[in-house]
Amino acid sequence: MTDRQYLRYRERAEESYAQNICDSGAMPLPEARRKAQEDYGQLLPDGLATEGHHLWTAYDGDDEVGMLWLHVEQKSDGPHAFGYDFEVRADLRRKGYGRAMIQAVEKLCRERGVVSIGLSVFGFNLPARTLYEQMGFEVTALQMRKRL
Repeated sequence: MTDRQYLRYRERAEESYAQNICDSGAMPLPEARRKAQEDYGQLLPDGLATEGHHLWTAYDGDDEVGMLWLHVEQKSDGPHAFGYDFEVRADLRRKGYGRAMIQAVEKLCRERGVVSIGLSVFGFNLPARTLYEQMGFEVTALQMRKRL
């Protein structure tokens, strides 16, 4: 990902994350926007140069098709990765790009000795959940809510 792509990504990603938090019922949009800004500020204090964080733009030829943000952290049993964001351009979804991006990052992680890849997905995002399950990801925690 280039610096220019990162700035474009960061602007839309914070708003998208805030909207997802709100849509999940976790908090109203104003609080979600503050949380999104704080989370991104803490996770990526140095933007693309933040140690242990890797942000890629995925291409099909010269066409940008999506992006992926992965954090790799050393733990007692080896390096573990966590996917903070993963997105395929809306007009290109369900065409195999997401699957190809996950396969590429899995290959890279295996080559680097990464023990596991984790991720988080909002409960209402059924298409993403389905893809992750098809790719072998398993639920490790489940948070539930009942609206009153």
